[in-house]
Amino acid sequence: MIKNPKIAVFGGGSWATAIVKMLCENLNEVGWYMRNENAIDYIKINEHNPNYLSSAEFDVSKLLLSNDINELVNYADVLIFAIPSAFLKGELDKISENISEKIIFSAIKGIVPESGLIVGEHFHKMYQVPIENIGVITGPCHAEEVAMERLSYLTIACQDRKKARMLSKYISSDYIKTKTSDDIIGTEYAAMLKNIYAIAAGIAHGLGYGDNFQSVIMSNSIREMKRFIKKVHKMKRNINNSAYLGDLLVTGYSVFSRNRMFGNMIGKGYTVKSAMMEMSMVAEGYYAAKSAYLLNEKNGAKTPIIDAVYAVLYQHKNPKQIFKKLTEELD
Repeated sequence: MIKNPKIAVFGGGSWATAIVKMLCENLNEVGWYMRNENAIDYIKINEHNPNYLSSAEFDVSKLLLSNDINELVNYADVLIFAIPSAFLKGELDKISENISEKIIFSAIKGIVPESGLIVGEHFHKMYQVPIENIGVITGPCHAEEVAMERLSYLTIACQDRKKARMLSKYISSDYIKTKTSDDIIGTEYAAMLKNIYAIAAGIAHGLGYGDNFQSVIMSNSIREMKRFIKKVHKMKRNINNSAYLGDLLVTGYSVFSRNRMFGNMIGKGYTVKSAMMEMSMVAEGYYAAKSAYLLNEKNGAKTPIIDAVYAVLYQHKNPKQIFKKLTEELD
């Protein structure tokens, strides 16, 4: 493994911004790809992202900024992708460089719609990146709290623990604690599923359900997550670890959760289109709900919460009626 690897982050949103901030604590140079050239020019002058996490200030002398994705793919040994899954293929299609020998880490909480695969599997099957060169960065961690340097915890998963430890070293700081895992598939599915459950919690809140029912939603969600992941990748894992349960709780309860916010708007009567227009950030759980529902049609896990969210978002069923029925299925 390369002794002092060059690292680049791909994405211009809040989570990409937070990851760049973490890396800048430990590295003298960090590559950063974003397609918005105006945002790049702004950062160079004002030392913060104009659109996301504006409180996070950067030493711009450490940043190699570019809107040329191939420039940074060529530059870096380790590529960290933090582009919303719905837009990932469009960005990857721009890449003309060979990435099969790169180390790829996904910080994306979703399934690539065009392939129906989680991001790690997409890179493996579509770009021939070896499984041992693919990793996942997962929470529980909100980008907004990273910007404020509040104590946060991350799990870095990779089948090759040396690579997981390498990235952990470059991301860790006084306010970022990390642990490693070899459950790359389970942690990535958990990161995708928790966004669906956060939408369910938001819908329930928007409909007027209180904290008592929220706790029932969350306790049922972690068991549903366990059943779902066991169907797609059976291995020994503790679903109560922070990469699974912790990430679910912070996404389901936090005021920073865009998926909970999206669900809350749906519960209050917004259409999907109007809720999306009102939000300036992507709610990954919207896209994940369809992918998870379709995948589970083949696998057959018992998933009443995923089914309810899918019915509301994609079958345009009445949220009040669907959640009334859901209350009879939970325990």
